[in-house]
Amino acid sequence: MIRDKSEKDKPRLPKGVIAVAPPSFRRERALIKRGVWPVAGCDEAGRGPLAGPVVAAAVILDPKRIPRGMDDSKRLTAERREELFEEICATASFAVAFASPARIDRDNILRASLWALMRAVQALPEAPRHVFVDGRDKLNVACDCDAVIGGDGLVLSIAAASIIAKVTRDRLMCALAQDCPGYGFEQHKGYGVPEHLKALSRLGPSVHHRRFFAPVVAAREKHHPSAVEPDLLTMEAQTSAEVAAAI
Repeated sequence: MIRDKSEKDKPRLPKGVIAVAPPSFRRERALIKRGVWPVAGCDEAGRGPLAGPVVAAAVILDPKRIPRGMDDSKRLTAERREELFEEICATASFAVAFASPARIDRDNILRASLWALMRAVQALPEAPRHVFVDGRDKLNVACDCDAVIGGDGLVLSIAAASIIAKVTRDRLMCALAQDCPGYGFEQHKGYGVPEHLKALSRLGPSVHHRRFFAPVVAAREKHHPSAVEPDLLTMEAQTSAEVAAAI
């Protein structure tokens, strides 16, 4: 059996490594062909951390000026995310919304995330006629909406939104690190890594921590065993103001 030379010389991935195709503009282009435009993609960053807000972004890409190399933000280096963030901001329409830690405490993380995603869509300069959102849950918006599981790795508009949300949140957490030194927000961005858990145990929760996430509850009980829970509506107003000031 004679193998084609081009096939033989084709570089192969190391054993155990699976090739992952980048997200495409296929779904958006199909809607454009049907006369449906604008089409937005939206995603959030920050569901898992113990501190800081959830940041949601909605993006309408310009089909004639799509930045090259976009991908799920988790598959990009921090440096590449920053570069693509600037390119997306320069070529696309976008909006960002925040769900504060107090809103997360009051509504739960899922509802707070969906609220922020909806607010981001509503804040777009031009109302979209169709929305793609990452995840299982559709948004309560005034147009058709498709929820796409793993959408940040499949749909280019969602990938763009994931980059905007991630970079925005990372920058915000670096700003909050100056407001609350000692926790290492600038390094771990609020995620529950060992360094953060040690700081949380040593210092107790800050105003930016999510009060009902288990490690935060444990740290609060350690430092303030008899503390009375504040009113969550008051916390929402105060924390939103602090986040806005930090931005």
